[in-house]
Amino acid sequence: MFSNIKWLFFDIGSTLVDESRAYESRLRAVAEAANVTYESVYETAIRFYRENKKGDAETIKLLGVEKPKWRSEDEILYDDAEECLRKLSGQYNIGIIANQSLGAAKRLESFGILKYIKLVVASAEEGVAKPDRRIFELALDRAGCEPEQSVMIGDRIDNDIVPAKKLGMNTIWVKQGFGRYWNITSEEEKADYEVNSLTEICDVMGADTRRPF
Repeated sequence: MFSNIKWLFFDIGSTLVDESRAYESRLRAVAEAANVTYESVYETAIRFYRENKKGDAETIKLLGVEKPKWRSEDEILYDDAEECLRKLSGQYNIGIIANQSLGAAKRLESFGILKYIKLVVASAEEGVAKPDRRIFELALDRAGCEPEQSVMIGDRIDNDIVPAKKLGMNTIWVKQGFGRYWNITSEEEKADYEVNSLTEICDVMGADTRRPF
């Protein structure tokens, strides 16, 4: 278990927000445009993800079709996201470090979870995106937090775990979404903890799981 932690920084996509339906919509649109089956497109994408590549982007490139528009309306909150944040926010400051289009805070508010979050640092507003270390440094600076007093929590080894570790942040890999297919190939890719759900983070962080009266 970590010690002397003041801030927990979360990614958004495939960490707090389930993007499964949005990715399915994208891959079905790719299949239709390429005149192939959805199953073949999905299997190709998974193969690329297992090779530590961006599976949907590589599949689109392979099939030579236009990249379909992302359907943000298909995004939903993970079932345990709000409960996780409620518990953790009672003991830690909660922040966001995410690659997101404009309006990330407003979307978090629409999901009903912004009330647990003290700081939102998103790429579109800041003009810098993960894995660039500057977006992490910006978040830490605004939080007034040293790297070793923070934990980065995300689904992407390349975007979340590796750059955070290089800065001296603690790390938790949430094996959700396509990010769970990543194959660890070096020490720098190993998170301090691996979990399969947000609920497990409460155990790792020692969050009080008792409901208030």
